Amino acid sequence: MIDRFQLILEIFAKRASTLEAKLQIKLATLTYELSRAKEKVRLAKLGEQPGFSGLGKYEVDVYYENVKRRIYKIRELLKRVKKRRDLHRKSRLKMGFSLISLCGYTNSGKSTLFNAFTGGEAPTDSELFTTLSTKTRLIEVCGRKALLTDTVGFIDRLPLLLIEAFHSTLEETIFSDVILLVLDVSEEIGEIRRKLATCLKTLEKINASGIPIVTALNKIDLISKEELEYKMREIDAPNPVPISALKRWNLKELETKLVQFLPKMLRASVNLPNVDESYPVISGIFERTKVLNCKFHEGHISVTFESTPWIVNKIKSNVESLGGELVSVVG
Repeated sequence: MIDRFQLILEIFAKRASTLEAKLQIKLATLTYELSRAKEKVRLAKLGEQPGFSGLGKYEVDVYYENVKRRIYKIRELLKRVKKRRDLHRKSRLKMGFSLISLCGYTNSGKSTLFNAFTGGEAPTDSELFTTLSTKTRLIEVCGRKALLTDTVGFIDRLPLLLIEAFHSTLEETIFSDVILLVLDVSEEIGEIRRKLATCLKTLEKINASGIPIVTALNKIDLISKEELEYKMREIDAPNPVPISALKRWNLKELETKLVQFLPKMLRASVNLPNVDESYPVISGIFERTKVLNCKFHEGHISVTFESTPWIVNKIKSNVESLGGELVSVVG
């Protein structure tokens, strides 16, 4: 006999593939075991108890301290992973890309939608928790460059220890500009409502409830048009868009909805002197913005682009340092 928490841990352990996911699962396992170790210590002090292998006081104390040391070591390793993740996040922010987090109940089709947007090959199957670590890829949403992150799937009554253990993974959602929530709309209406409520509650637990949400009602290829219309009326999902990630239906409509919640773009024009020092700046503009026009003249180079206000200001300072100028900015 095992309890629900141990069952979830076993599934997580089976699906874990990255070092970070394995460390997070081990941390949750040891933290859970620590509470049991405390009980063993208490019972050992009362005398040998059936079911605890006749552990004496000395052996139980050693066992308890060993668990605490292992928990400390794993937390230190996860801190290093978190620092590396923070560096990557800061680097992405400097690039000026918008951030989209892909969330949803486990087995709702998140990784399939991730592959549809990125053209990648993230693992997908019908088993629970296929994704236990984040994956981030650069995509284009209606011509705008953005970063899409696939996160671990949610589950009803997810134990608090697991939420804490996977917080470094889930916190990617907190820094996103918009959350793309995936629901399996082919299920019964009661199941859809329950899973939607679970997802919204989990987002609230990790302090991500204030971020705009676009709901992808996935797997519409498995139901009729009439059933879809009925479920869309009955489900109170934020900003719903019916799609099929597998068939790649309505992805353009989903992109259009996502763009509505991304940070507003500015259109700017700059003039740079036509010298060798200007080419790295122009290359950076092409990498970090949506370039609308670029013309090379005899004495100068003019570039018109769209980007976020922060990136526009950064480019302005780089252009001015070369003797160029920001010609115009349109909101």
